Amino acid sequence: MTAYEGSVFKRCGCREEDSGRALGVKCPRLRREDGAWNPRHGNWWFQLELPRTDQGKRRQARRGGLASQEEARRQLDHVKTLLALAEGEQDLEVQVADLIQTALKGRWPLPEVEEVRKRIGAGTDIRREPPLVEEWLRQWLDGKPDLAEGTRASYDGHIRKYLTPHLGKIRVDRLQARHVEAMFAVVEEENVHVLECRESSDPQVRASVRGRRVISLSTKHRIRATLRSALSDAVRSPDLPVTVNIASHVRLPSYPRKRPLVWTADRVRLWEKDGTVPGEVMVWTPEQTRTFLQHARRYTWLHPLFHLIAVKGLRRGEAVGLPWANTRLVDGQIDIRVQVVQLAWETITSTPKSAAGQRTITLDADTVKILRAWKRFQNEHRLAAGSAWTGTGLVFTRQDGSGWHPGQVSDWFCRIAKAVGLPPITLHGLRHGAASLALAAGTDVKVVSTELGHATTHFTQDTYQTVYPDVAKAAAEATAALLRGTPVSVG
Repeated sequence: MTAYEGSVFKRCGCREEDSGRALGVKCPRLRREDGAWNPRHGNWWFQLELPRTDQGKRRQARRGGLASQEEARRQLDHVKTLLALAEGEQDLEVQVADLIQTALKGRWPLPEVEEVRKRIGAGTDIRREPPLVEEWLRQWLDGKPDLAEGTRASYDGHIRKYLTPHLGKIRVDRLQARHVEAMFAVVEEENVHVLECRESSDPQVRASVRGRRVISLSTKHRIRATLRSALSDAVRSPDLPVTVNIASHVRLPSYPRKRPLVWTADRVRLWEKDGTVPGEVMVWTPEQTRTFLQHARRYTWLHPLFHLIAVKGLRRGEAVGLPWANTRLVDGQIDIRVQVVQLAWETITSTPKSAAGQRTITLDADTVKILRAWKRFQNEHRLAAGSAWTGTGLVFTRQDGSGWHPGQVSDWFCRIAKAVGLPPITLHGLRHGAASLALAAGTDVKVVSTELGHATTHFTQDTYQTVYPDVAKAAAEATAALLRGTPVSVG
């Protein structure tokens, strides 16, 4: 290992009266009469011969203006420690020396030893300054051209609204879990402010937060997931000295899966009394779903769409974007290959983002009958409209043949449900209900999972298996019957 020598000395800016030459270290005022250093005159320096440049030129590490001899020695030792990290490897010594020289010329603090050690360990060119978090996040997102548009929009929103404003100016290799937790603390403070203003009796205070939403726990988890994904690529990058994905160590309250709750008679009575909705995800009973579909028959251009979602659990975008070309009524099957995704109010047509989402579902005889009748009705209107008809090729269209906007379908769904007096669910609640109905009817969970487009049967079973109280009640009675010695059928 190379031994690095250096020196610490004191000098001043005094000059000879006759020649004007600098006295430097020879100024007699630097010491007192007893030979001790004069603390009121001059300042301390250190210097050390650095490894030569790539071109073979000699150079020195030299810095002055230091307040004490101890400070000069400390900084000299710091430089020696940095150079020792190269362990005698010539190319690495040059890089470390370049880093030291850049700091000295710029009058910046010397690089931290641990930081340089981490850069060396990452195998990167230690002279290259790691990017700021905002720079890396934008570079990361731009480097993913194959992202689904909806996913890209979600990532972009997280980066733009939260990660960049709160973390953007931190260097990516210096980002720590405490920085991210501080960001979420600020977000929660803003949530409290919004809620307090909404409850204020002052109209101006309420108006000040109009349009501002409360950031839910699920959104916080998605923001952390975006950062975790970006930092995973940073850890894998050979050009960045990032060795730990700190987002994985950020503490957030656990976010339990939202399991659907059914609108039982007791829950409906409570809702009718004071508007209480007992859960974030609600589904109708089979009787309530039948009531909705019977009333929806009055809306000829929407009933078949709602029926298909209620029976087969299609996602809204899958139903809105379904083409006749993928609908095989003779076989009684539908191929799910496209979906309409809503971004703000704009829409795009894309493929389902997961392999499980691209699937084939089998139709029951009643649904085939409804779709055949709907196709005849649609064709009659197409012929009557002539050139005014918009040829989209979609299964579900408006009166002029154009496709439905997903938001309009949701609005109509809520409007119809309210007109019937049914307790509130979202349009996606029809999909939840279809899954619960299929499992309650005894359909194998693998079949249900596949037709819903879930990646695993575990998710399907864990989320929907015990939604309907009648099913759980039947299972409980069957268990009790076994104890009585009179087993009964659960089916």
